[in-house]
Amino acid sequence: MTTLLRISQIETLAGQSTVLHDIDWKQFESILQDLGDKRRSRIAYLNGVLEIVMPLPEHEKIKVLIGDFVKALLETREIDFEGFGSTTFKRIDKLAGLEPDDCFYIQNNVTMRGIRKLDMTIDPPPDLAIEVDVTSKTKFDVYRTLGVPELWLYDQTLKIYILHDGEYVESELSPIFGTIPIRDVIPQFLEISFQQGRSAAMKAFRVWMQENLSNS
Repeated sequence: MTTLLRISQIETLAGQSTVLHDIDWKQFESILQDLGDKRRSRIAYLNGVLEIVMPLPEHEKIKVLIGDFVKALLETREIDFEGFGSTTFKRIDKLAGLEPDDCFYIQNNVTMRGIRKLDMTIDPPPDLAIEVDVTSKTKFDVYRTLGVPELWLYDQTLKIYILHDGEYVESELSPIFGTIPIRDVIPQFLEISFQQGRSAAMKAFRVWMQENLSNS
């Protein structure tokens, strides 16, 4: 008989993670239900290994800002998108699941309009996922298993990874944003937010877009 864990019995401190081994799919589903929807923690699950991460407030501020920059760029370029935030993506056939810091459907935005309940055996993975301060190899592997085509990892610097032949390859540019120097631009305006606050950073970012993207 499968013993179901009560995740409420386990405490994960802010900025730390809890790793559980030998978790079958039924236990994984039970833990997700136990955690509930209104929480700050994020999960990553692959082949029986479950990691629960409790992000720091600074982490949350950064991921929201990066997401805001992405939305501003997409809107300025008049590119349609659907934002799915930290939605739980899971596939029982691949024994994999995770919750990104943020994610977007861009190429597949039309397909995902109006979707209320995901079925990853039918629905595509997000076109772009964003992670802040990723130290977990488990989560990186889950993204590859789920087939997310573009992944941004921010940890003081921004790295762009493109899925190619089943493996992530670091890239200078984002296929979504073409020649825009994303790896330089995003950290630049994040630094402004650290020094002057979000409003000043977003205002400066909009000015930068107006000056640099008007003819692109």
